[in-house]
Amino acid sequence: MVHHDPAQQTTVARAVELTGVGVHSGADVTLTILPAGADTGIRFVRTDGPAGPAVPAIWQSVAATELCTMLEGTDGRTIGTIEHLMAAFRGLGIDNALVEVDGPELPIMDGSAAAFVEELDLAGTYPLGMRRRMIRVLKPVRVEIGASIGELLPCDMPRFDITIDFPSEVVGRQSMVFDLTPGVFRKELAQARTFGWLHEVEALWKMGFARGSSLENAVAIDGDRVLNEEGTRWPDEFVRHKALDAVGDLALAGRSILGLYRSYKGGHRLNVAMVKALLADSSAYDLVPAPTEVAKAPAREMLLDARV
Repeated sequence: MVHHDPAQQTTVARAVELTGVGVHSGADVTLTILPAGADTGIRFVRTDGPAGPAVPAIWQSVAATELCTMLEGTDGRTIGTIEHLMAAFRGLGIDNALVEVDGPELPIMDGSAAAFVEELDLAGTYPLGMRRRMIRVLKPVRVEIGASIGELLPCDMPRFDITIDFPSEVVGRQSMVFDLTPGVFRKELAQARTFGWLHEVEALWKMGFARGSSLENAVAIDGDRVLNEEGTRWPDEFVRHKALDAVGDLALAGRSILGLYRSYKGGHRLNVAMVKALLADSSAYDLVPAPTEVAKAPAREMLLDARV
């Protein structure tokens, strides 16, 4: 990997192509990631059917958060399951790219961001000669949706404090706290897979969803046991995946958030609501050049806390 001035905006150095199955459609889908100029951000384009408009990966484009994070273009066509790729872009510090997709959702790959990270690392990044700016949190912002609670707080690093709590012996209550750097993302989050309960997947099958879901792309739980023969990749893979989702969803702010994101029993709906709440209050944030201590991805690339 070539290292550039970490304060500069980046894009991919060359085109990247991945093919896999759509977790809900069950159909094969190919995505192509192309370089884009400074301040373009991440944009998605459907290439099946008539040429459609590019859809910016920002919270205003979000159409649904129930089963995945889904964007909708001005032509009404949607692009779903974007969160793992968005997490890879944010985790690796890639600011700008055009993503072409030949279907209504991104391929699920193995249920994590690992394949995206591998291909993006092979492609490398290209510096664009323009300084990266970040959204700095100035005061606490809080959202509650039922039992889910989210907060954004001032912090000198992009920090995450994620807690999940399920009535299951396999999952239970798990928490992790980390500063988001490329090293932490690659080592601690990228390979964490999506998970779900067998009875919920069976119900989705009956409704025509999750047709591509399998033990190849999800951790399946039946009662208090994991059905995957290989088990979990970490004892706390479940909270790591929720943290991965949070990184991807918060990237819909359009820029990296300089602050602490704390969530309890969160999910896509809460994550997107937190971005909306922050940016709806102009006194809660400002835009700042990427600070040197963030941009340089400090040597303390480690989990601040991880407990099962």
